[in-house]
Amino acid sequence: MFVKVCGTTSEEDALLAVAMGADAVGFVFAPSPRQVRVGTVTDIVKRLPREVITVGVFRDEAPERVVQIVQAAGLRAAQLHGHETPEQAQFVRDRVPLLIQAFPAGDPAVARAHLYRADAILLDAASPGSGHVFDWELAQGPDGIRLILAGGLTPENVTAAIAQVHPWGVDVVSGVEAGPGRKDPRKVRAFIAAAKAAAPDGDGGKDDGGDGGGKDDGEEEEADS
Repeated sequence: MFVKVCGTTSEEDALLAVAMGADAVGFVFAPSPRQVRVGTVTDIVKRLPREVITVGVFRDEAPERVVQIVQAAGLRAAQLHGHETPEQAQFVRDRVPLLIQAFPAGDPAVARAHLYRADAILLDAASPGSGHVFDWELAQGPDGIRLILAGGLTPENVTAAIAQVHPWGVDVVSGVEAGPGRKDPRKVRAFIAAAKAAAPDGDGGKDDGGDGGGKDDGEEEEADS
């Protein structure tokens, strides 16, 4: 089970997530109580193990700016969390190692997710970062595209969420916080342990990043090695 701990604002919290077994760490560049500066993230990324997938989260940002920030900070992935068009997502995907495209659960655009050429799609509540849980019956994506479930997940409900949705991965923000942008070590540990334990046998997290329509297998393997 792929586990992404997002809304990270400090080196301490990034290292905590990695030590507890997170596969990915996310940094929010969009307006948010958890928003971080490029320079801060650059310094944090340098201190993380190479195998950890570092993700920059953007909302309605110019594609050129997304690419610039990802490359400047040394990130391994971009997550687009706004109203991006397939063409804008494709522009980013051609220039970054990995792309996650986020959608509100139930959005009709999910049915056309393959047009975004993302390595995975993320389904969230209508208000990202709010800690609200949406109806998991809406957590459905097209076949052949990896699904990351987000939206109000906590150490207490992640097992049930995985059992019902069967996602490839899960994403957590407020559910492991002591306050906006500050992680609670006990919650981080409990969430990751519960998510990993709930994964079916053989369902791993750290692998080649997906076949959601991006670069060819050789390029993907190099990007994630």
